[in-house]
Parts: sequence; C-alpha cells; structure tokens
Amino acid sequence: MEHTDLSTNNGCNRISSLQVEEEEAADQKPCPLRKMIVVASIAAGIQFGWALQLSLLTPYIQLLGVPHKWAANIWLCGPISGMIVQPIVGYYSDRSHSRFGRRRPFIFSGSLAVAIAVFFIGYAADLGYSMGDDLSKKTRPRAVVIFILGFWVLDVANNMLQGPCRAFLGDLAAGDHRRMRMGNAMFSFFMAVGNILGYAAGSFSKLYHMFPFTQTKACDVFCANLKTCFFLSIFLLALVSSFALYYVEDIPLQSKPQSQSKDDVGCFGELLSAFSGLKKPMWMLMIVTAINWVAWFPFFLFDTDWMGREVYGGNVGDNTYAAGVRAGALGLMINAFVLAIMSLGVEPLGRFIGGAKRLWGIVNIILAIALAMTVVITKAAEHERRVSPGGTTLPSGHVKAAAFSFFGVLGIPLAINFSVPFALASIYSTSSGAGQGLSLGVLNIAIVVPQMIVSSLSGPWDALFGGGNLPAFVVDAVAAVISAVLAVIILPTPKSVDTAKPSIATSGGHH
Repeated sequence: MEHTDLSTNNGCNRISSLQVEEEEAADQKPCPLRKMIVVASIAAGIQFGWALQLSLLTPYIQLLGVPHKWAANIWLCGPISGMIVQPIVGYYSDRSHSRFGRRRPFIFSGSLAVAIAVFFIGYAADLGYSMGDDLSKKTRPRAVVIFILGFWVLDVANNMLQGPCRAFLGDLAAGDHRRMRMGNAMFSFFMAVGNILGYAAGSFSKLYHMFPFTQTKACDVFCANLKTCFFLSIFLLALVSSFALYYVEDIPLQSKPQSQSKDDVGCFGELLSAFSGLKKPMWMLMIVTAINWVAWFPFFLFDTDWMGREVYGGNVGDNTYAAGVRAGALGLMINAFVLAIMSLGVEPLGRFIGGAKRLWGIVNIILAIALAMTVVITKAAEHERRVSPGGTTLPSGHVKAAAFSFFGVLGIPLAINFSVPFALASIYSTSSGAGQGLSLGVLNIAIVVPQMIVSSLSGPWDALFGGGNLPAFVVDAVAAVISAVLAVIILPTPKSVDTAKPSIATSGGHH
C-alpha cells in the first residue's frame, strides 16, 4: 500500500511520499479544478504531434520509398515504447526525489526530446540528401534511417510525457473520484483540441508559406508542409507545458531514495506484482480493451492513406493522392470536433444508457458499422472512376460527404474509447502497492500489445488480398463486433465489484 504524507500547497493536499506502510488519507483535499485543467492542457500539445503522425507520416514514409506493405512496421516503435517506457517512467516518476517534484522533470525532459525528434523527422529528406541520397531513385535509404530514428525518439518522448501527465492529474485529484472524472473529461477534451489543430494544419496545402525555408531541393511542398506543422506543434507543446510546470507545483518526495540497483529490481518486480495482483474483472477489462484496439489501430494508421488511395484513386507522390491525404486530414478534424463534444458528455450519456459497459458495447457496434461502410464508400468511388472519361475524376460530392460522415461518426466511439476503459479500471482494480504512474503503465500494456500485432501483420495481410487498406478495415469491423459483445457479456457491472480502495486512472492516448 502507499503511505501518504499530507503536504499543503495553495489549497492542495497531495501524496508526497511512497512507503510500504498503509495509512489512511481521509484528510486529503483535491487541488482546485483550474490547476487540473492547466495540467490537462498539456494533452493538447502532445496530441497535436500525434495527430500529425496519424494523418501525414504514413504518406511521408511512402514518399521516402518505403513500400505500403512495410510502412506499418515502422509504427511498431509506438507500441514497443508504450509497453516499456510508460511503466518504467511511471515507476521512477512515482519515486523521483528531484527538488522540482516527481512529475515535472519527466514532463520537461519529454518536451525537450520531442523537439529533437521532430527536427530529425522534418529534416530527414534534407539530411539524407546531404549524406548522399539519390533523389532520382524511388527509395532514399539514408533519409529512411534518419526518419525512423527520429520517429522512435518521438514516440519514446511522447510516452515520457503522457504517463507523468496522467499521473500528475491523479496526484492533484487526491483520491476524489468525482474530481478525477472531471479531470478525465478535460484531458480527453484537450486531446480533441490537439487533434483539431493537428488535422487542420495537415489539411492546408500552403501552410509552408509561413516558413518558406522549409521547401528545399530534397523536400517538396508536402514535406515542407510537414516541417511547418511540426514547428507549430513544438510551439504549442512548449507553451502549455511551460505554463503548467510554472503554475502547478509538484511537491517533491521527502523520503530518502533507494539505491539504483534496488530501484531497478523494484521496477520490474512491482510491475510483475501488479499483474499477479489483478483480479478477474480487471483481466476481463484488459481483454476487451485489447480486442477493441485491434479494431481501432489500423484506422489510425491508414485513414488518410485510404482517402488518398481508395477514395481519390491516387498513387503515392501524385497530386490526386496528396489531395486525398489533405481531405483525410480534414475528415480527421471533423472527427476531432465530434470527439471534443462527446468527451464532455460521456458521464451523463453513460447514466442515460444504463452503465458504462453497456455504453461501450453500443458504440463498438457503431464502430463496426462505420468500418464496414468503408467498403461501400470505396466501391462507389471506384465505380465513378470507371464510368468517367479517362477514369481520373475526383470523387463526387456524395462520395466525399459519405467519407467525411464516416470520420465524424467515429468521433462518438472514440470519445468512449478514451474514457470508459480507464473509468472501469479505477473501479475494478484494487491497490497493488504501485504508484499512479506504474498502475497506468500496466493498463497501457493492454493497448500497446494489439498495436504491435496490428503493425506487424496489417501490411502482409493487405498485400495478401491485393494491397490497399480494405482488408485491414474489414478485420477491424469484426474485432469491433467481438469487443462489443464481450463488453456487455463478460464485464461485471461496477456495483458488483469491491470498490473499497479503487486505483485511480485517467483518459488514455494512442500509445
């Protein structure tokens, strides 16, 4: 169990040390909501970068010469770093004895690492060219290596940010479940804000005019737009994280640090202990969450590529494909608007439907139907190209409207996916002696493992059926149906579970 020292800071009484002994925390008081909102706003800066990755980087990877069927493998770094980095960072942030506090040093370091990673990603083509890449060849091997290096650093840095930020919210809530739910809603809301900004930036084709130097011989307009978008994301992240680190104090631990060797053993030991201490309801939740992410992750990977290839009928590198990618970014912005609205209504909607697990099951059926509709939209777009003179026409207004509706509808289940699994985890879980950060890392494993599987298999699976994105989307729809059924059948109702000492969880990101 966690031992709690009560320390006061501007009306906030929060956990300030970790001990083995158990102590009641009845006198704790949560911080003012405004401080939680400031910390939650960091999600906007983090998600801006994620949105750019999800909307632009798969096309950019292929522009550098990586085949479509292998592009998904590069995304393995996100799940791997999420599985390894978040639990480790969470463990050490729980026990950090820095005079700046437990969470703030990790948030600062993660923000700095994001800036470095974005430089490598944005300038991969330029650096590769300066090192000898031949621009006349389809594949630029040096640029690909630099891009992958930056991409891995970016995912590690984002995971360094997300875990401590979510744990910081748990610290500020001080065990108040109502305040935690409000913090969750605001975290999800700011994720949507970041998505809106990122997808909006990705949908503009002339954004690079803000920084004309971004367009070079090795970096075309699409590449220059990508650079500009990442510059803007760095500015936003620096702004919100700096204000949060300055405004909200993170009280340092007062206990003496253990030796490094003991900490290394303790990290993995407590992670294993957290797993062995899970009860059946939590295992069921992790199973449903994992299957649900099998349904979601290919959409995150290939949404804009689907618009460029199947809906617009373009090929990587041509103007038609680029127009489709920008349209996909616009669709994701619509998705983010729906997500923002829905994230503020999850709790009342859950009460209206009759419980969180029932709500989760219903929206997963919506997810399955929407994913299945990608086949209909694709076939309609292909039919238009076949009957048009020359077969090169852009999709009609009806097809575009259907595609944009698809993106918008998915904002409804996405809002539930970013909140309900973590709300149920806070009810199902009992304390295992781990801190906020490590506990969040355990649940995150149920999200990242299916991402690793999907990243490894989606490319070969698509190639097996002739390429494109539809085979993966069909599998997504089936997984969504399975997760919907399991959510209703195998998840116990929250009131039947012992909630004497629930662990606190927060809304999750993509990794």
